[in-house]
Amino acid sequence: MTATPSAPIVALMSPGDMGHSVGALLRRNGVRVITALEGRSQRTLDLARAAGIEDVGDDETMVESADMLLSIVAPAEAEALAARLAPAIERTNSKLLYADCNAVAPATSEHIAKVIEAAGARFVDAGIIGPPPRDHSGSTRFYASGRNAEELAGLAAFGLDVRVIGDRIGEASALKMCYAALNKGTIALMTGVAVMAERFGVAPAFVEELAQSQEAALRRMRQQVPGMVPKAHRWIGEMEEIAKSFDAADLSPAVFQGIAEIYRLVAERPIAAASPEDWSRTGLSYDQVVAALSAQEK
Repeated sequence: MTATPSAPIVALMSPGDMGHSVGALLRRNGVRVITALEGRSQRTLDLARAAGIEDVGDDETMVESADMLLSIVAPAEAEALAARLAPAIERTNSKLLYADCNAVAPATSEHIAKVIEAAGARFVDAGIIGPPPRDHSGSTRFYASGRNAEELAGLAAFGLDVRVIGDRIGEASALKMCYAALNKGTIALMTGVAVMAERFGVAPAFVEELAQSQEAALRRMRQQVPGMVPKAHRWIGEMEEIAKSFDAADLSPAVFQGIAEIYRLVAERPIAAASPEDWSRTGLSYDQVVAALSAQEK
């Protein structure tokens, strides 16, 4: 009989929509999950409390206590978090494993790795594909790369689906960029054409034609465009990271710079101010969302 490995202490920054769900899954499987919530919003405090994530107060206590740290923040915040935690890692002589699980370009991941490793910790590149793990459906996958990736894969014993894809920093991030470009890029395109049809006054005819010729596309639009609204502000930075990745691959970054602008348009609308929890209670339909996004600013 194979012995069950001892549970590590996992630090999680930050327990937002994805992070608190990951923390709750680990907690259900016997892992002590900690964080440092000074200065965070009331929503984040509430999500951490609901998931059973322990607030240890400050960065130094957190990195000194943890065996590994999962960075799960908005893509635009990933480098800033590493820069913030590096001094605490250095002061405490922490050798924890720092897993950057954010949707960032390979070059950004490589830069974060240098910052973290210079502070004395170990690093693994990771990317999350799938929705927050709210149940045991296995729909959330962590892809990992780098020489320390197998250590992160040890969390598979505690409920996380971690898949090692290579030994180079940047490989997991590259996979995430490719997937997000296709998935969220398509949602942005659907949003843009829906707004365009509405503003030109041809939305009914456009929907009717899709119902006849592209029923699956229409069904996806009606499902995914409304669900995107409360996440749009997070996706702006992600699209900018994809643009950086396109540029590094000798492809035009302009495509995803434009897609970032579509998400910026959404994020600036009043309906986008709702949290994901509040948004699910609004009950706004696809037609109502498109109408709100299409309204010309005065």
